[in-house]
Amino acid sequence: MKRIEAVVKADKTSLVVDAIKKAGAKGLTIFPGRGQGKGERPMVHSSRGTIRHVAEYNEVDSIITIVDESETDAVIAAIVNSAGTGSKGDGKIFVSKVDEVIDIGSKQKGSLAL
Repeated sequence: MKRIEAVVKADKTSLVVDAIKKAGAKGLTIFPGRGQGKGERPMVHSSRGTIRHVAEYNEVDSIITIVDESETDAVIAAIVNSAGTGSKGDGKIFVSKVDEVIDIGSKQKGSLAL
């Protein structure tokens, strides 16, 4: 099994979630966050709206799913196709190996726990 974590722009989250589900993932978790990377940061207004400045961070979401190894490439492709614009700052995907999954409620293990 593989753990796939995609850090994407917050405005792309719903597209990415739909694509991940269509690619075969059975569930996912989303964490909102702020990040700083290669992408351009947005302009924001001051509290009174009279001054504009560059935001220190971008609004991002981290989307995590665990899939069988056979589904890994399809899920990665779905994320890239739904979040990618060809620009810096589109996001990152991290893939790592998962040794064991256990469903707390049903006590099932492995792929059955997904």
